[in-house]
Amino acid sequence: MPCSFQTRRSLLLAALATGAGLATKPAAADDDDPPGSDERPKKGDRLVQSEGEQEGQLIKPDDLKLGGPPLHAWPQDPKTSVVRDRSVLNQLLIIRLDPAELDEDTRARAVDGILAYSGICVHAGCPVSEWVKGDGLDKDVFKCPCHNSEYDPREGAKVVFGPAPRRLAALPLAVVDGALVVAAPFIGKVGGQQG
Repeated sequence: MPCSFQTRRSLLLAALATGAGLATKPAAADDDDPPGSDERPKKGDRLVQSEGEQEGQLIKPDDLKLGGPPLHAWPQDPKTSVVRDRSVLNQLLIIRLDPAELDEDTRARAVDGILAYSGICVHAGCPVSEWVKGDGLDKDVFKCPCHNSEYDPREGAKVVFGPAPRRLAALPLAVVDGALVVAAPFIGKVGGQQG
């Protein structure tokens, strides 16, 4: 009898766990999201603007002003045109800086000074949304307004102020047919302690 009781109990616990999983399933509208919209950026994905009048448009090198501010972007599958916007972890910051200002490792990932970084703070997973003078610095940096972490994109988005425990993940770039594309997967962990 103990085996039978153990089996019934295991089945009941499994059923409860499955039911709990169904309760946390995204809303039905999410079922209509195109396949691939929640996947991480892949080599060859094009970059498209994620906000403003140019939302959805391919990002070309000439779209970026030298010295910032950054453009906010999503990766887009080049074959299906599906924008990978169903995961906040795919939010990107695209910026153009003077290549002479970049450290050696950062310059190796850049295309004519153009860099891509995760737009999600590594501290608590908030959006990194500001381009401001760094605390005690004479240059602009990325800033997360949630807890004031600041990142210097010239040095691989290393933390220059605040509680963030590590740099932003970098996304190597290339230019193909005049547009910015992903050259390789993220370098570093994307997102915050909850991300």
